Amino acid sequence: MDFAWSDEQMQLREAVKSFARDELNVGLKERDKRGEFSRDGWLKCAKFGIHGLPVPADYGGMGADPLTTVGVLENLGYGCRDNGLVFSINAHMWTVEVPLLDFGSEPQKRKYLPDLCNGTLIGGNAMTEPGSGSDAYSLRTTAERRGSRYVLNGSKTFVSNGNVADLIVVYATLDRSAGSNGICGFLVEKNYPGFRVGRPLEKMGLRTSPMAELFFDDCEVPAENRLGREGAGQSLFMHSMNWERACILSNAVGAMQRLLDISIRYARDRKQFGQSIGKFQLVGSKIVDMKMRVDQAQAALYRTAWLSAKGRNVYLEAALAKLTISENWIRCAEDAIQIHGGYGYMVESEVERELRDALGSRLYSGTSEIQRVLVASMLGL
Repeated sequence: MDFAWSDEQMQLREAVKSFARDELNVGLKERDKRGEFSRDGWLKCAKFGIHGLPVPADYGGMGADPLTTVGVLENLGYGCRDNGLVFSINAHMWTVEVPLLDFGSEPQKRKYLPDLCNGTLIGGNAMTEPGSGSDAYSLRTTAERRGSRYVLNGSKTFVSNGNVADLIVVYATLDRSAGSNGICGFLVEKNYPGFRVGRPLEKMGLRTSPMAELFFDDCEVPAENRLGREGAGQSLFMHSMNWERACILSNAVGAMQRLLDISIRYARDRKQFGQSIGKFQLVGSKIVDMKMRVDQAQAALYRTAWLSAKGRNVYLEAALAKLTISENWIRCAEDAIQIHGGYGYMVESEVERELRDALGSRLYSGTSEIQRVLVASMLGL
């Protein structure tokens, strides 16, 4: 496996790091307190080309390969401390753009992808329901074909970007007797009759990424907005989820490296008992452990992206990458707080926010427990 970056890739990675550091962090403390989404940051990222990374140029994107894409997102995560904004971009990219690109009709792609890439449209994904989390296919939301339309009824929860989304990929049961093969995906625009946004959901971390409940009360969706064929919802969701697991934590690898660099600087500058605290073995050991976790996470991310670019099945690698990166991000954030001592526990340090943001990674896109179940199954257990 060759993870060497070309000069062009390196220039792009460095450019996005500088852009993110200079343009995306202003006012973050206040936005985090208020739980405020940065639409300005969203549009700046779109203008830079972030949103369109995996989308071919014919549809308004950059047409980057998977390894280039995750490398750019990694450096976006290093330069941008607003993990919530980057999470919203990831949700938009992997759960809306990619399934639309891979399952959508040509008219659907032409209609939606250019504006998803340029940031005019914000995408959301509605799968989880109040009674359906890890058991993803026990959906109560229904779809009924009525002539040239489908009528959706039900509700969704924990919808990232839900209260700002213009276009939502919604999963609903068309034929309950067919089990998971009776699920369909739909492209629902926010102005469709019968669609409404419920209350915004306030989170512990990733507070600048909006989340809401969504309701469908005889929501009318044109038949041409079905995504894929009837009954293809399971395949659509699994395909989307695989990309999501593989790539949604790309930025976390960059965030971990940033935490490591911050902790090294603090350990050098902070003096106790007449010397830098980094000279104390226990502090030095924590920093070494952080470095090991960053390298493990980076290797898992790059390997999955490299294999994907080669057309390989990466179900196992994606689950392992998601599990490895999420667990390592949390541990790195915990160690960074411990190294900073009481200061790391203070909001003004901005280190504590990293832990709040990292903790959710064990839950979204499949919990750590679900990833372990999947990996065990793929290992033949």
